[in-house]
Amino acid sequence: MVVQAAVTIPFVVPRSADAPPATWVFYGMTTLSVLPLLWRSRAPLTCLLAITMAGFAYLPLDGPGQPMPYSPLVALFTVAAQAGVRQRRVTVGIGLPLVAVAVALRTNTVREYLFAFFLFSMVYALGVLARTRQAYTEAVEARAAELERARVVEAERAAERERARIAREMHDILSHAVSLMVVQAEAGPLVVRSDPDRAEAAFDAISGAGRDAMVQLRRMLGVLKEEPAGEPNGVPGGGPRGGPAPQPTLDGLDALVGEVRRAGLSVVLLAQGEPQPLAADAQVTVYRVVQEALTNVLKHSDARSVSVRLAWEQAVAEGEQQAEGSEPRRLVVTVTDDGTGVRKPGGAGAGSGRGLIGIRERAAAHGGTASAGPVPGGRGYRVCLELPVVISSPAEVGTA
Repeated sequence: MVVQAAVTIPFVVPRSADAPPATWVFYGMTTLSVLPLLWRSRAPLTCLLAITMAGFAYLPLDGPGQPMPYSPLVALFTVAAQAGVRQRRVTVGIGLPLVAVAVALRTNTVREYLFAFFLFSMVYALGVLARTRQAYTEAVEARAAELERARVVEAERAAERERARIAREMHDILSHAVSLMVVQAEAGPLVVRSDPDRAEAAFDAISGAGRDAMVQLRRMLGVLKEEPAGEPNGVPGGGPRGGPAPQPTLDGLDALVGEVRRAGLSVVLLAQGEPQPLAADAQVTVYRVVQEALTNVLKHSDARSVSVRLAWEQAVAEGEQQAEGSEPRRLVVTVTDDGTGVRKPGGAGAGSGRGLIGIRERAAAHGGTASAGPVPGGRGYRVCLELPVVISSPAEVGTA
């Protein structure tokens, strides 16, 4: 519509008396050079050729001249911006000679030649710039879409990792607490008449294990709700002033071993080597692995005693001797019982083995390894965890 309005101006403004009248035939010829623009996006080169032919047909007529070749310029811009490489080459190869012919048929002056070639070049260059900008915009949008997809995938992976972490924590907390409660509940009725003190201690152990499980579950639920994980209304069991309950550390192993002893299992906690500062998350891993191993002994083994050993070792090649005075670079945790070495039916060896899978996942998260199985050449079952001693920053160091 804009181009049609522009080419209509010479027909509506007053003309000099010596100029031929602007007839409808002349106006129709100029309109023919505008109509092909309706299809310029579908067939840019064909549109340009049609407009060029209409323009050459109008040259011999003594009609009103146009101040600018509006239609050819719009068509040329469209070819440069949207057409393929071959069509653009054809346009440049044929367009420049046709411009020279058109100027020769009209004025044939140097001034007109310079103006026509300059106008052709500038419009074509603007079309090329528009095509380049469009390609750049599409590339940026494609990159943004790719980054968004990558962000969504990473968010899904992070959510999956978090679900796995929460599942491990829930399994460790509930499995340990319920196992202690079951063992004590089974022993309570047997001694309630013969040994009331022991029965009372069993029931105390049941309530203690239940309270501890509730405290830790409330903490985890508080994290899931993105709220403070302390006990509501100041109920004891949370962190300071209702804050999150602290994560377990190596110092908590004594209390853990004491709980298992009260369940009737003889447990010995040993430490070898010089203890080194260990990152807080690594301490949580050690605590949970020992907790899971002791829980499995209670649930699935006929063992009467178990030993928990923490050995701070220097990681050296096989056959070499550890240098005297060198700092340990590895923590080896072993939990060994004196059972048959075979888990009871329905136990970890016959069930899903979720606990042992969690142990391996925790070890791998810190660059360590974990293994579990019967003690070679003897009676018993052993869970072994090896972790490198790596401290990322002083803020991550827990109490070892």
